[in-house]
Amino acid sequence: MMGVCGILLFAIAGANAQNRIDNCRQLLVVLTDSWPAQRGTMNLFERTDASSWGPRGLRIDVLIGRGGLGWGRGIAITNSLAGPIKKEGDDKAPAGIFPLGSVFGLRAQTKMPFVALSKNIVAVDDPLSRYYNRIVDQSNIDYHDWRHAEKLFGVDVYRLGVVVEHNFPAEPGLGSCIFLHIWKDPSTSTSGCTAMSERNLIRVVRWLDPAKKPLLVQLPRPVYKTIAAEWNLPRSSF
Repeated sequence: MMGVCGILLFAIAGANAQNRIDNCRQLLVVLTDSWPAQRGTMNLFERTDASSWGPRGLRIDVLIGRGGLGWGRGIAITNSLAGPIKKEGDDKAPAGIFPLGSVFGLRAQTKMPFVALSKNIVAVDDPLSRYYNRIVDQSNIDYHDWRHAEKLFGVDVYRLGVVVEHNFPAEPGLGSCIFLHIWKDPSTSTSGCTAMSERNLIRVVRWLDPAKKPLLVQLPRPVYKTIAAEWNLPRSSF
């Protein structure tokens, strides 16, 4: 049960986590109806210094992992909270609060740091590799110590994506290579990423601004409603 104990555990997550939220000026909120749900909605919010969150744009339909949501490793300490825990290969999308990193794709259309895809760019998902949970240019690496890595170039859903900084720095086995990316179609869930239409992802990518320290919040709606006030997150009815 979440209840008061859940609120307190979020509250003592640390000054650094609260500072990250306080300094955030762009927020992407993904909510699902339950832990196992594979569908959700994304709402975008923005604020100026010391202002309240204001919505930006329309609600975006998203698909998440085939396994639903599980607590991930982000900026909030959540390991004592009720709910499933994300692990490598479980097809769950990470629940929690996460910074957003580089955008990757075929052409730059963002203010965020950008990685141009080529046949040498791969995402390493081998927990035994020193490059675990990293996007790397394998042409610059003499010894490929991974047994498997995900190709990004030439894959339709990865024509455009955003790195979700889940499990950063990486701890083996807690999950890797989590992105916002283009969905295969409006009914096919993912292996743990958050997917949406290409049109909507382009909107998101063009809106993101690293100077505004964007964060992604992903939670089941009942959990979000419990912690929103404590963490100064948007509390509108969505």
